[in-house]
Amino acid sequence: MTGFGTTLVGAITGGLLPSGLVAPAGIGALLVLLVLSGFFSSAEIAMFSLAQHRIEALVEDGTPGAETVQTLKDDPHRLLVTILVGNNLVNIAMSSIATGLFGMYMSQGQAVLAATFGVTAVVLLFGESAPKSYAIENTESWALSVARPLQLSKYALFPLVITFDWLTRVVNRLTGGGTAVEESYVTREELRNLIRTGENEGIIEADEREMLQRVFRFTDTIAKEVMTPRLDVTAVARGATVDEAVAKCVESGHTRLPVYDGDLDTVVGVVTLGDLVRDRQYGETEDETLEMYLEETLHVPESKQIDDLFREMRQQRVEQVVVIDEFGTTEGIVTTEDIVEAIVGEILETQEDEPIEVVDDRTVRVNGEVNVEDVNDALEIDLPEGEEFETIAGFVFNLAGRLVEPGETFAYDGVDLTVETVDTTRIKRVRIVEPDPSTADDAGASAAS
Repeated sequence: MTGFGTTLVGAITGGLLPSGLVAPAGIGALLVLLVLSGFFSSAEIAMFSLAQHRIEALVEDGTPGAETVQTLKDDPHRLLVTILVGNNLVNIAMSSIATGLFGMYMSQGQAVLAATFGVTAVVLLFGESAPKSYAIENTESWALSVARPLQLSKYALFPLVITFDWLTRVVNRLTGGGTAVEESYVTREELRNLIRTGENEGIIEADEREMLQRVFRFTDTIAKEVMTPRLDVTAVARGATVDEAVAKCVESGHTRLPVYDGDLDTVVGVVTLGDLVRDRQYGETEDETLEMYLEETLHVPESKQIDDLFREMRQQRVEQVVVIDEFGTTEGIVTTEDIVEAIVGEILETQEDEPIEVVDDRTVRVNGEVNVEDVNDALEIDLPEGEEFETIAGFVFNLAGRLVEPGETFAYDGVDLTVETVDTTRIKRVRIVEPDPSTADDAGASAAS
């Protein structure tokens, strides 16, 4: 058996070394192969973890090695085959040399067992685990470092790479699989998770996180969710005088008012306080009607996406639009400020209350027109959002199934909702208390027992 091991190692080293140098040469070869195993393993992690947008940025910055990385990633399937061929050749060679070296000092069976378990342990630690961990922590720098050696490996192993690349594609076609390595990409949900992680790690502030989340919701938000409802709309009749319109603007604090003909279901345009005052003070006209000051507006369905609406308002140079339902009835109005607030949050006037007032870690007081989704984000709860309602007032009304009185409390999934203020039939302010975690845990334990 000893002769078998010596012959094997001698064959691997080409039979060029004296017998006394076979063992040191074999150990040296094992160390080199172990380094190569770590190289291929770490290169796989680094190359396929580096996002495409980062590669493009590095190329634009002229970073050394970036163009080579991009060239290799242009054919990810070929790159993967190159790494796998190189890694497997190295590991098989290590196993063979180790078996030969152990065979010089023990029986064939013992040599096989020692080589199998010994090489496996060493490769797992120094050829897989440690190099891959390093590559994960230093993805960008390591990808740039290994790019050139990987390209040389692709040329050196070209016949094998070409053969196994072709065979892999054939097998994939026969088994119904794809023939290309899926490019890495980031989904919206993954980005949301990254934002949450950034806040937990202290990289992103809470208000930044809220703004970023609103950006993701922007394209899913419709006009009905951001509009000022009809009951809160301040408008002026078409037959009103300029002085009356100015007085209404000053009283309401608005710089623009919709103008209606008969009632709010027939909005004919918009007047601007600046135009009224300027022409009144400095103009030569004595016209008392609003007709000459009317600006055109848009009528949009309540289901219109606000990103499309914002684009249309910019194109038409309109800053206030009328929202109508399927029957053509005016539901409310949307201004550019309403759309901006969908991203940056509520822009409050001096006399306005915070739409969501945090009382403590478990309690908030919210205006009735606040969206259910915003309440869920503030308390990290999961109140449902129905098709019939978007606001917390709508949710409470839907939960009660009737008109409610101040002081009434309703419960949903452990969350208490107390109506604090009601204006006629409208719910104006609600106190929301989420369940105490300890109480929820005790209830869960009792239910389980």
